[in-house]
Amino acid sequence: MGVTRRNFLKFTVGGVAGLHITPLPYKLMDDVAIWTQNWPWVPVPPEGEFTCVKSVCSLCPGGCGIEVRKVDERAVKIEGRTDYPVNPGGLCPSGMGGLQLLYNKDLRFTGPMKRVGPRGSGKFTEITWDEALNELSSRITDLREKGRPEAVATVDGNPKGSTMSVMAERLTKAIGSPNYERMPSLEDTYGMGNVLMQGNEGPMAYDLENSDYILSFGSGLLEGWGAPGRVMNAWGLLREKAAEGNVKVVQVESRASNTASKADQWVAAKPGTDAALALGLAHVIIQKGAYNSRFVDSLTFGFDKFKAMVLEQYSPEQVAHITGISAEAIEALAEDFAGAKAPLAVYGKGKGTMNGSLYEFMAVQALNGLTGSINRPGGILVSDPLPLSPLPDVNPDAIAGKGLKKPRLDQAGSRQYPVTGSIITNLMEAISKGHKSPVDTLLVFAANPAYTLPDSGAVKKALEKIPFIVSFSSLRDETSYMADLILPDHSYLEKIDDIVWPTGLQYPLYGLSQPVVEPIYNTKHTGDVIIELSKLIGQTTGSAFPWEDYEAVLKTRAKGLFDSKEGLVSYDKSRPAWEWQRSPRPDYDSFNDMWNKIKSGGLWYRPVGPLKNKKRLFKTPTNKFEFFSTQIELAVNEYAKKTTRKKALENMGIAATDEAVCMPHHEESHSHDGHFPLKMVPYEMVNLASSGVPSPPFLYKTIFDDQLLGNESFAAINPATASEHHLEQDDQVIIESAAGAVQVRVNLSEGAMPGFVYMPMGFGHTAYDEFIREKGANPNDIIHAGKDPLSGQPVWWATPVKIIKV
Repeated sequence: MGVTRRNFLKFTVGGVAGLHITPLPYKLMDDVAIWTQNWPWVPVPPEGEFTCVKSVCSLCPGGCGIEVRKVDERAVKIEGRTDYPVNPGGLCPSGMGGLQLLYNKDLRFTGPMKRVGPRGSGKFTEITWDEALNELSSRITDLREKGRPEAVATVDGNPKGSTMSVMAERLTKAIGSPNYERMPSLEDTYGMGNVLMQGNEGPMAYDLENSDYILSFGSGLLEGWGAPGRVMNAWGLLREKAAEGNVKVVQVESRASNTASKADQWVAAKPGTDAALALGLAHVIIQKGAYNSRFVDSLTFGFDKFKAMVLEQYSPEQVAHITGISAEAIEALAEDFAGAKAPLAVYGKGKGTMNGSLYEFMAVQALNGLTGSINRPGGILVSDPLPLSPLPDVNPDAIAGKGLKKPRLDQAGSRQYPVTGSIITNLMEAISKGHKSPVDTLLVFAANPAYTLPDSGAVKKALEKIPFIVSFSSLRDETSYMADLILPDHSYLEKIDDIVWPTGLQYPLYGLSQPVVEPIYNTKHTGDVIIELSKLIGQTTGSAFPWEDYEAVLKTRAKGLFDSKEGLVSYDKSRPAWEWQRSPRPDYDSFNDMWNKIKSGGLWYRPVGPLKNKKRLFKTPTNKFEFFSTQIELAVNEYAKKTTRKKALENMGIAATDEAVCMPHHEESHSHDGHFPLKMVPYEMVNLASSGVPSPPFLYKTIFDDQLLGNESFAAINPATASEHHLEQDDQVIIESAAGAVQVRVNLSEGAMPGFVYMPMGFGHTAYDEFIREKGANPNDIIHAGKDPLSGQPVWWATPVKIIKV
């Protein structure tokens, strides 16, 4: 065959085709793959025995059961447990990706550190544990010797009621400081509202699984609200019943979230108007006589005053003007809710990681009172806290006693904020406004206020003024970067810790995590560090912590579970914990038997069932469910004795002036003005952590391109609003508020309400590793938080903003 152009092309094409048919290329690829696997720097899967360790996830207060698969001593996979009542087999994305928070040394501190660079630079040098503890104890001892123990302040992000939170508060008290601060959360709002309306300090317990009509006011049931694994399981059960026409889920939310999109009905009320909508529904229910008269007449107080206010001020027409929901839709929604056999109104925006509005919660809770949805299947279950044994009282010495008598810097519990336990934003304001910081030493436990608090720029300025900051975090977060001393905790997979009644769960549960691996780095359990530190500070401080180690403290508290003579320490999944049943006999013989079984199985729980002491269900001053709060009335009257009623209400941030002050009512949030014509609303996603713990880096692969593209995050804007501002998809814009400005891209969304801008929470970190740092914008940077009336807690949900096209 001659070598012509035609023959040459035939030969080339035939050769290429033949090469694809022959196994030669694939053989070469296989050889190369084997060769590269032998490179010494390429990681290889571990070899060894396969084992599984049962534990409980403590990344959030949800307390889901987990099973960690190990190869030899290395954890390789996290799954949800099927033998655990909270989350039968389910697990949220963060829980599944938790191994990255264990093994990624770029996210973690590998030992005690001392700052050597400017604050926020993240430059530290390694020191020993003895050096770190001696430096901190010497500083605290020096403050005490100078008679200034109150100059020590604590910021605690551990779940309320957990043993670590008890330990952090106890240390602060033993030192002699009244300035113990908690990071704001929905539990604060639940706690205050329950005390005011029901008189009990037990957790908020929603019987979702047994309800036939769930009216959710912004709760991100599919965004990680409550115990995510439990709620996802409940959602599946509800969907099965809905397919048979036996259940309806209604989501009240201004944005088409995942929950709103998958609910049976979406009610798009304007942000900040949920209280008005709830009271509009109450108006229809009362006017039509559709309320539960048996419950209202015998077990409630102040109904006549509440009825008069609601009928006068919250007609469907009046509420339509406030919420943007038509009067006809309000009437239909009220009739559906009151007509259900087991209606349930649920409160708590997003994941519930932030506090809500106290009056707003009370308005939603009033709907449950009107329908008698309290202590019955499918409603709200009122109960006491878990029967954990209290730790012995702290006996402060003379120095601590004087310090504890000093007023709190945040004014919590004062006449101005009588129902609030702590207000961390007030603490930051107190630090910022003075020439010198009143806080000399700040101890930060399991919290990242520099990132998670509103107006984070102001928070960072306050932190910069504090002479000495100590972080006990295991993670390289924004607040740790501003610390002078790092005393790193173990990862949640390396330590024992407890979960005390997960948020929203309708039955009592005590969860206990177990170390699934030995500590990888030179870290220590913060509980053990507190015990050691207290003894270094001084004998009297150390006497407040007589335990050998943290596990001994856990056992001391757990003794109360045994003394209650109730509960189970193993779970039979054939009898789900949410199915009402008589309280079974305990499945343990002694305290040691109970404790060992809790350690191996990770739980103590009591299945849901009829509650005792029905005659003393409510522990308010009237022993009834209070539509009219006698405690608010007393607090306002006491404050008014020192000034005028008008001035007292003004200082408490309450706009109402009549008897509505003591009842659920709608208070206007930030108003629009010419300079900031729009409002920014933050939102949360189940696959993006927005609290003090970062998202595992793998989760960024689950983010859509219209949420994060490269290093730029997006703000969702309705096309009509975008058109008014001459904006198109993907445009770069600056969103500016009185607190600051951030740059984002535009995502046009019909699911966004006109006149509002929606930003996801969880982006915009300036710390952690390269996969998390500098990805998108943090809406907390521009949230101009006002103060919630009465509680004084920050307001998150409607910041006035303007948009500037880049």
